Amino acid sequence: MTDPAKLEALRSKYAVAAGGDIFDPAFAAVARAQFKGSDRRKWPFAGIPTFLDAPCRPDAQDLPDFGGIDIALLGVPMDLGVTNRNGSRFGPRAVRTIERIGPYEHVLKCAPFSMAQIADIGDVPMQSRFDLALCHQDIETFYKRLVGAGVRPLSVGGDHSISASILKAVGEKRPVGMIHIDAHCDTAGPYEGAKFQHGGPFRLAVLDGVLDPERTIQIGIRGGAEYLWEFSYDSGMTVIHAEEVAEIGMVGVIEKARQIVGDGPTYLSFDIDSVDPGFAPGTGTPEVGGLTPADVLRLLRGLQGVDFVGGDVVEVAPQYDTTTNTAHIAAQVMFTILCLMVSGKS
Repeated sequence: MTDPAKLEALRSKYAVAAGGDIFDPAFAAVARAQFKGSDRRKWPFAGIPTFLDAPCRPDAQDLPDFGGIDIALLGVPMDLGVTNRNGSRFGPRAVRTIERIGPYEHVLKCAPFSMAQIADIGDVPMQSRFDLALCHQDIETFYKRLVGAGVRPLSVGGDHSISASILKAVGEKRPVGMIHIDAHCDTAGPYEGAKFQHGGPFRLAVLDGVLDPERTIQIGIRGGAEYLWEFSYDSGMTVIHAEEVAEIGMVGVIEKARQIVGDGPTYLSFDIDSVDPGFAPGTGTPEVGGLTPADVLRLLRGLQGVDFVGGDVVEVAPQYDTTTNTAHIAAQVMFTILCLMVSGKS
């Protein structure tokens, strides 16, 4: 530095300042929630792991108002609806173990835990690890309690079939719109006598009257199962294939998504297989040619202000994730969705 006066000013301000001494008002507000009277913060590698290092409140499940929280982070460790490689039942546990996500989203300028009452309330209680239909009955019942108490859910699966039963609660009083980021449309019909399977939750949701297809956009779609998804087109959903993202440009995709969902209540469903398996191999149905993590974050950040009433991150299967990159991406996406939920309209 060639300006002695500037150097002296920096020394005067920072030479004796501790790591917890933050001077910018916006940054200081975040720091106050992290530093408790000193320069010490919670060790990221110690203690009980929770989603995004949120307060651990499994007791909230037993309270009529869920302890007065605004947003519940919860796991749905169920993968009985997969068509090929299972293992996403371990997704919630894998995402919980990822440390150092947040507390501040630098693009959205959002520190969600300072803006709302948020807690990890544990996993959805289910009666059977074997009965797919009974698991969905338990999911629907639990989420109707949660939504009835005025709590917005942000969930980690589990396979994508869980979204159908979550939407039966979130869209019970009025059908919601949806921004769906995935490699697959997931609007196929029942197979082999099974109504619930991870390739068809959004057909069920539309037919149940809880999802508005004309306010639904599906982004990142690709792969050989395209012939199974005519319901998306027939019902009026907007489909943007992965190849089209580059052609349209992310700004155009964001504008289209915002136009489709408008000002109404909207659900955000994110399947980790939307991300190219070169970045996120830990999933049951990988499809090459997908989005990059940077694409996904740019897309999500462009949705600030949308009225998100809930969201999910699904299909993380950690046994195929030797580097933990998949779980790390999922946790970052979860944090970004949380920021959107606290800075939206609900």
